[in-house]
Amino acid sequence: MLDQNFRQGDAKSTPFGTNAMVQPAPVDKIPDGPTTPEVAYQMVKDECFAQTQPRLNLATFVTTYMDEWATKLMNEAININYIDETEYPRVAYMCGKCINIVANLWNTPETNKWKAGALAIGSSEACMLGGIAAWIRWRERRKAQGKPYDKPNFVISSAYQIVWQKFAELWEIEMRTVPLTLEKTTLDPQEALKLCDENTFCIVPIQGVTYTGLNDDVEALNDALDEYNAKTGYDIPIHVDAATGGFILPFLFPEKKWDFRLKWVLSISTSGHKFGLVYPGLGWVCWKDKKYLPGSMAFSADYLGAEVTQVGLNYSRPAAQILGQYYQFIHLGFEGYKNVQQNSMDVCNYLHSNIGAMPQFQNYSPDVPNPLFCWLMKPEYQKTAKWTLYDLQDKLAQHGWMVPAYAMPANLQDVVVMRVVCKQGFSRDMADQLLNDIKSGVAELDALEYPTTTRIAMEKNIPLKPKSFNHNGR
Repeated sequence: MLDQNFRQGDAKSTPFGTNAMVQPAPVDKIPDGPTTPEVAYQMVKDECFAQTQPRLNLATFVTTYMDEWATKLMNEAININYIDETEYPRVAYMCGKCINIVANLWNTPETNKWKAGALAIGSSEACMLGGIAAWIRWRERRKAQGKPYDKPNFVISSAYQIVWQKFAELWEIEMRTVPLTLEKTTLDPQEALKLCDENTFCIVPIQGVTYTGLNDDVEALNDALDEYNAKTGYDIPIHVDAATGGFILPFLFPEKKWDFRLKWVLSISTSGHKFGLVYPGLGWVCWKDKKYLPGSMAFSADYLGAEVTQVGLNYSRPAAQILGQYYQFIHLGFEGYKNVQQNSMDVCNYLHSNIGAMPQFQNYSPDVPNPLFCWLMKPEYQKTAKWTLYDLQDKLAQHGWMVPAYAMPANLQDVVVMRVVCKQGFSRDMADQLLNDIKSGVAELDALEYPTTTRIAMEKNIPLKPKSFNHNGR
């Protein structure tokens, strides 16, 4: 006798032999009844099938590869909520050990057993925490001096990551930006100081600018700021946004002073899920000393079975990323991290050299301080080209690559560039495949008889919006 439940999806049915697979997936309403896990899995998996494979996504900064043991460890902790420190005290202890390791990578002078720092969900939250701490310290100092504290501001380059705009708008703080130029491609310390006044609570240099991969000169800024503070009597500190560079500089350029070795650097934030080599959902922020972390930023709750105190904008957060970070520290060690980051840099330099040698392109900068770089069309070539870099982005997407094209920030918005981020899991062979696809894409575009729509729009000065992609990757 025929089993009438067979087509509905049961233990005897193949997912592709069920009614669910010939019905549209739910959009507006939850389905009336359940389906088997095998069928539900297949439906969700199929909806993602046509996407770019993560390791071909050269737009995102976030980690797209971890080994099987790291992946296994994180999957086994997927049901653990870090904030339940009473239930999972070893995870909290492990988190503290990670903060110690990160702080020491940045040459913390703090002698306490447990360094001043906090876990974050990505460097966006870590930036927020660093900025808030600097703002609160300034506000409390102004209150103690009997001075107004209603017009706070901070200074950053125009190539800021979007989280700083969020920070400014959500907390009603003025963000003062130093424009970049083709001659001054990173934050100019003297121009930054011109924007400072008694209401400036910090300056934010960036290590690994999202747009270009370049580093602001923190040491030069520190020296200029030291003289400025002595002359004005101000006490303006530095928060370093090291979302990218925080896990590159300590391993590849340990002699470079950008961290807590500098007098005015009081806090640093980074992204553990970028070059910290952990899957998305992890950031870190450290302070030079506990006295720079305002007590008012720590909030306590006792409804989880004991009093839990934490610093963070988010409460519940995954524990899996902490385990993944600690695993990487143990597994790779300093030399392992150095080797992985150096390989990423070598592949990046290889691409930088080959793309820069193509007759159509020029690199934005001759320097590659982090494993990413951008390039643009040569001005003389762009005058006669029938296409734009947005068209090349589309050509590469046809081969599965996500290589973004975008306009530079304010003051350089007429400059359109492409960028690649070279991460663990992106090999020399893959780089050669990418180069071949770039060359074939350029050849196809050069053979066009008529200009593309993006080229026509550019000639008419119509603003172009790039297709959605994770440009910032926080």
